[in-house]
Amino acid sequence: MSLSARRVTLPAITPIVLQKRVIKVYSEDETSRALEVPSDITARDVCQLLILKNHYIDDHSWTLFEHLPHIGLERTIEDHELVIEVLSNWGMEEENKLYFRKNYAKYEFFKNPMYFFPEHMVSFATETNGEISPTQILQMFLSSSTYPEIHGFLHAKEQGKKSWKKIYFLLRRSGLYFSTKGTSKEPRHLQFFSEFGNSDIYVSLAGKKKHGAPTNYGFCFKPNKAGGPRDLKMLCAEEEQSRTCWVTAIRLFKYGMQLYQNYMHPYQGRSGCSSQSISPMFQVLEKHTALQETQKMQAKIQRSISENSLVAMDFSGQKSRVIENPTEALSVAVEEGLAWRKKGCLRLGTHGSPTASSQSCATNMAIHRSQPWFHHKISREEAQRLIIQQGLVDGVFLVRDSQSNPKTFVLSMSHGQKIKHFQIIPVEDDGEMFHTLDDGHTRFTDLIQLVEFYQLNKGVLPCKLKHYCARIAL
Repeated sequence: MSLSARRVTLPAITPIVLQKRVIKVYSEDETSRALEVPSDITARDVCQLLILKNHYIDDHSWTLFEHLPHIGLERTIEDHELVIEVLSNWGMEEENKLYFRKNYAKYEFFKNPMYFFPEHMVSFATETNGEISPTQILQMFLSSSTYPEIHGFLHAKEQGKKSWKKIYFLLRRSGLYFSTKGTSKEPRHLQFFSEFGNSDIYVSLAGKKKHGAPTNYGFCFKPNKAGGPRDLKMLCAEEEQSRTCWVTAIRLFKYGMQLYQNYMHPYQGRSGCSSQSISPMFQVLEKHTALQETQKMQAKIQRSISENSLVAMDFSGQKSRVIENPTEALSVAVEEGLAWRKKGCLRLGTHGSPTASSQSCATNMAIHRSQPWFHHKISREEAQRLIIQQGLVDGVFLVRDSQSNPKTFVLSMSHGQKIKHFQIIPVEDDGEMFHTLDDGHTRFTDLIQLVEFYQLNKGVLPCKLKHYCARIAL
């Protein structure tokens, strides 16, 4: 038996050339930047590109938004979504835009699920033993075998009409349903309203004005493919916490483990999560939550030990001494604080001239205008819109001029998914002007000192200042 060698000609491998597209991305001040990107670029990749080009700090809160001005809708483009696919669904004559800004609440439900799923809105399809923690509810959203149900009343816009109707809704993994008989969950009383696969969830920006909604907390389902306003399924909640719960649950039902992967691995390329990875992911989520609680407890213990080990010292004499009398220690602390504030008023002065103090104090009253957290002459409504846009996370804040009193300022901040406003009042002491939030008990020579203090100390506020709202330019 003879063997013969034959030459095999392999077909030539043609390299895949990704088509490039030019996209335009806007910032909140309406400046824009054109980017040439490949067809498979994700929203996270676009954010990363803009972060690098503009030398921003990447804290994983930068987000790409799809903005539809003609129908007053906006949504977060998930990090793994293909941007060119989003653009392909736009109509030729629509003036839609991509916006680049921070969204601190994008993955906040993984860190603090207790704020996102109120007990009165959550129920379970199967019997549960004992109480279910918010972390366990979150795990159920990510599981394919079990799921929670979100339920409650919503206002729904009737198809083809201008009127709205209050109906009891039920959100399940298979879609959104409404009851035709009160709050009944019986199958014969449930009617299908919308599914998630071929629709995206949007937040309404001007529901009352554009759609005649009964409240400002609107959201809607919009088909992926281009469609007119008649294809929208408009809904409206009674309050922001309710809307946040519905929208968050829909995102979790639609994307599931992909959202958790985006949160845990922000730089990882897009890839689906298999069912085999769910159990390890649960373990990671539990460990992550437990680790956070442990770190918080350790911080409290260390802070307690540190605070208890501090003593008041007097260095005014030739020898230092410990001040054991609490009343004397408090008096010294107050005197030191007043002296520090007076010195602070001179820090922009020149050569200790007699007019330096007054000039410096006048300058101190205005140096806040250059700070990214200060917004000159914006209304209360505009401040609330900015904070909501950047996420209702505890500690998101901005400082603005007061509209009711031109000589004062207002600190607007988010806490407990609500926006609160605190008036900053000017007080005069020995001819010098100070700013205060607590009727003069704690005084600051300028707004920068005030903000820095409340970033480190809670004081009279419900929580420390954490993230400032800024209008960035591209």
